[in-house]
Amino acid sequence: MTAQDRPRQPRIRHNDYGVLRPPEPGSWTPRMSVSVVIAAYGHQDKLDLTLAGLAAQTYPSHLMEVVVVDDGTVPALRLPEIVPENTRLVTTEPGARGRASARNTGLALADGDVVHWLDADMVAFHDEVEAHMRWHHLAGYLVVMGYVRFVDHEPGTHTPAQVRDAVAAHATETLFDEAASEPHAWIVDLAARTDGLRTERDLAYRVHVTNAASVNAGLLRAAGPLDTGLVLGEDSELGYRLAQAGAAFVLAPEARTRHLGASMMMRDGEQVRRYNDAFVPDHIPVMRWRRTHPRRQWLVPYVEVVIDVSSAPYEDVRATVDGFLASSLGDLRITLVAPWGSVREERRDPLASPHLDLLLVRGLYRAEPRVRLAEHVPGSAAPVPYRLLCPAGWVPGPETVLRLVEEAAEHGCGLVSVALDETDEVIAARLEHTGAFARAALVVAPGEPLDSAVDDVAGTRWADGATLGFLPAAEAEPPKRRKAEDPALRREVARLKAENARLAEELAARAEEPEKGPAPHGRGPAPRGPRALLRRLR
Repeated sequence: MTAQDRPRQPRIRHNDYGVLRPPEPGSWTPRMSVSVVIAAYGHQDKLDLTLAGLAAQTYPSHLMEVVVVDDGTVPALRLPEIVPENTRLVTTEPGARGRASARNTGLALADGDVVHWLDADMVAFHDEVEAHMRWHHLAGYLVVMGYVRFVDHEPGTHTPAQVRDAVAAHATETLFDEAASEPHAWIVDLAARTDGLRTERDLAYRVHVTNAASVNAGLLRAAGPLDTGLVLGEDSELGYRLAQAGAAFVLAPEARTRHLGASMMMRDGEQVRRYNDAFVPDHIPVMRWRRTHPRRQWLVPYVEVVIDVSSAPYEDVRATVDGFLASSLGDLRITLVAPWGSVREERRDPLASPHLDLLLVRGLYRAEPRVRLAEHVPGSAAPVPYRLLCPAGWVPGPETVLRLVEEAAEHGCGLVSVALDETDEVIAARLEHTGAFARAALVVAPGEPLDSAVDDVAGTRWADGATLGFLPAAEAEPPKRRKAEDPALRREVARLKAENARLAEELAARAEEPEKGPAPHGRGPAPRGPRALLRRLR
């Protein structure tokens, strides 16, 4: 869909969704459809209660479907007597099991304009679906997270009919001991610190928790399905990719559910965190507190550097690429853009090749894992959060990339343009925030420059290249190998520094003492004033 064909979208700056004004429940006419996707494994009794609660929703039944995915339960799950009007049950294939695969199975079958993830052990309040959907009618790039409380649950305490009747009577809270219930504490704390998530920026994605979140279906399919390679943390990883696709994240405390029993995090939080620490940071570059190693590489880098080398001299390309490879921020990848498919090596007379410079570039970096070749500038850097477009022949200093990204993050900028040189036209590099550009592409008006929309949704600014450490290739020093430190030499230097400090203190103390002349006939103690001490130091 082009900008001309798309309905006009409101412009949410960063994550300040306060510009949206949802209607009061029951006071509006819905038009969008929703698919509630439930991944289930075992616990038929809890699934029955979940479906009973959904059968009493205020959202129009003709606009709501429920897809239950049995993730290989033995004996197989079944649909109970009390279910929403449009409910179906499917089963995952034996070779595609796990929570991510089950939800992806439901996603592939979902027909709704919005996909509402719900766990199979949740009881939704009467207007829970409506509370989600009233937000989605306002903008097409939202992720909405409901308000979950965890309640004690004993099997057999309630029948599906009792749950349906209580939900229909707007009395869901009477089913449970509300005083003993617990909230999603970390979400409540995050909401308190960020004005309901409105002041959060890069970390808002964390509230995409698939026990009670909803996502615009088009946005979800653009970001891609859940990563089946992740056993835990897959919802956070998808939330991160949704952010890179332009999502804004809304907390909807009025979208209430009750979770039957404690969550895995509540039961085994330390072990869950330990597990996730090993698998999730590879996929989410903005988890900087988990990426503290100064040398190692990650599956998804923090910055992608894109350099058009199609007509640049080999020496200029080498200077630029080597400068980036030597950056203190090593969590980056470099993409070299040129018509590589047409580059052919002359086996008999290699120096006569019309593509000699490109051949040399390809040969130099063929084994460098952080450098890749591309025919065209990729349409997006996603899931990489930052893309730096730099002309060949300009060399960053060791701290340039880090300083540039920190400046963008400090100001929340979607674009930082870096002035490198000015002749007839300005030569510039560009640091683009992937999520901001994706958001801008969703809201840009016909004929409007994309950078203008980026300025609206995130802000733009200019920076001076020389101040950041950029130099022309002719003036830049090539990176040099660091000399390995000799531990014995380091200890000796430390010893000498300590001795020097001790002598300096002694000198200062002696300077406070009065000078004493020599004893008659040259006898007596040696002079002890500062001059004598200086002679010792020499």
